Amino acid sequence: MPQRVIVVGGGLSGLSAAHTIYLAGGNVVLLDKNNFMGGNSTKATSGINGALTRTQVDEKIADSVKQFYDDTLKSARDKARPDLIKVLTYKSAAAVEWLQDVFGLDLTLVSRLGGHSFPRTHRGHDAKFPGMAITYALMQRFEELAEKEPERMQLIKKAKVTKINRDGNSITGVTYTFNGEETVCDGPVILATGGYAADFSETSLLKKWRPDTFDLATTNGAHATGDGHKMLMNIGANGIDMDKVQVHPTGLVDPKDPGAKTKFLAAEALRGEGGLLLNSKGQRFTDELEHRDYVSGKMWEEKEKGLWPIRLVLNSKASKVLDFHTRHYSGRGLMKKMTGKELAKDIGCSESELSKTFGDYNTYATGEAKDPFNKVYFHNGPVEIEDTFYVAEMEPVLHFTMGGIEINDQSQCLNGEDGNKPFEGLFVCGELAGGVHGANRLGGSSLLGCVVYGRVAGDSACKYLFQKVLNGGASVAAQRLGQISLHIDPSQPGKVTVEWANGVGASGSDESTQRQQSQKSAGPVMSKNADSDDPAKVSAPNSLKDFKVPDDEYTLEEVAKHNKKEDLWIAVKGVVMNVTDWVDEHPGGPQALFSHMGKDASEEFEMLHDDEVIPKYAAGIVIGRVKGQEIRLEY
Repeated sequence: MPQRVIVVGGGLSGLSAAHTIYLAGGNVVLLDKNNFMGGNSTKATSGINGALTRTQVDEKIADSVKQFYDDTLKSARDKARPDLIKVLTYKSAAAVEWLQDVFGLDLTLVSRLGGHSFPRTHRGHDAKFPGMAITYALMQRFEELAEKEPERMQLIKKAKVTKINRDGNSITGVTYTFNGEETVCDGPVILATGGYAADFSETSLLKKWRPDTFDLATTNGAHATGDGHKMLMNIGANGIDMDKVQVHPTGLVDPKDPGAKTKFLAAEALRGEGGLLLNSKGQRFTDELEHRDYVSGKMWEEKEKGLWPIRLVLNSKASKVLDFHTRHYSGRGLMKKMTGKELAKDIGCSESELSKTFGDYNTYATGEAKDPFNKVYFHNGPVEIEDTFYVAEMEPVLHFTMGGIEINDQSQCLNGEDGNKPFEGLFVCGELAGGVHGANRLGGSSLLGCVVYGRVAGDSACKYLFQKVLNGGASVAAQRLGQISLHIDPSQPGKVTVEWANGVGASGSDESTQRQQSQKSAGPVMSKNADSDDPAKVSAPNSLKDFKVPDDEYTLEEVAKHNKKEDLWIAVKGVVMNVTDWVDEHPGGPQALFSHMGKDASEEFEMLHDDEVIPKYAAGIVIGRVKGQEIRLEY
């Protein structure tokens, strides 16, 4: 079996690394502790940054790579790592265009987020959150390759990596548990395990480094528990800037569950397109487009003054630009549409007070007066009380961890116990990598960091493997490998497959076991015989052609009776699903399903998903059809 690179973590960074290795002729085994891929990448709501992209050129946006570098350096403050920031920004256009060219993604809309000198945050026209659209495209391609070329692209979900294996300074592979059994996998390792913004465990990194944030709600999935950080620091890697935890100012407060520990994020694009933050007197208190930590700080000051709740307010022009977002949040019961008069009543201030806030803001936007909060960029004005508004209550939430494992500009993990010499065969990318964003991350740079450093890690891992071939197995790790052969495919110029025959890995590696564990599906597949505690029973996606909706019919009134966490039905596009025992398998987390208990969630589903995800990943929980409705799934 060909020697492969082990990628740990199936979010956007791990997927970017995996595809980079594949395109360079290498082979991949991808391990993810969840029963689904995507991680927090699927939740990114604003877009991906890029400077000097084709889209910017077409839109005649006079941005420059140097300006993006300077903006990022400024945001990173005293924790700036110029070498890492240069890679992030100077490779940004190539990253965006790689997504467009290789995966056919539409990234032709750009907006300006807080801290950016120019519009450079890219998203598509396809009415999906960009994180979902981008990550799902890479997931789908991975599935296709795992199906067609299982010897080159292998996926094992519910594989929890517990140990990084080493021989001196050389990394030999990982140990992981699957279905209660321990397995060793040998090869170079790329860790892309995400951050720790949901680490509320006994060994919590949040409690250790930022105890002041421990009681805040988080936007992260429950899987963001700093596993990679803990494993790597145990073998001598450096944790840097670990106290740099980003608290995002705009977490959506659910009126039905205001104390929920997990909250949905209000995309920064809402403020970028002209959304205003108002206190309980109907007054502005900050430049809405300042850095995230600054805006969060101003919100805390308002709380100390007794001026909460804070509301995010979008006028009709901004709402039209962000129609997808406002419909999505409204569908979840997190945002309301109201008139200016209703808004004043909701806030508890007079119409004249609210009108003055808007009138003053308009004079700042036209340049007639200077904004007391020094706001420079104004969009979608004027704001007038006679207008209609989309409104939601906000509070700061845990969102992203800038702290992480120290790397160099080639994504190599540094060994703090050996003079910061890079470990051989160990690479780190995504949110796990520290120093990339410094003290504060710019909006739109999380997805960018995933793609840029995922690609860098993939390239570096391939380079490492090829060097082992050229060196003839000079290192201890390489000596364990058997005979090496190169296969050149004349039909694919530039593609070289490296194979190790006779004893592929170090002793203890069980490749036959890994082949049995391997799966073809990126999503949480449920069949009639599914058992979420047994990954072997949820390992293969359903065939679309075999999907059949049961003949049982249910009225929407009947569906509405199943509206509790312990008895939860949802209708989608004419089919009825019993998701009671599936909530923990849902990639978006249980909260995303709890918003639609007993309801028809067709519109919200269509905003986020392709129709095929139901027959492909959730066929086993479809219990029937909605009486009086046509089945509208297209797949």
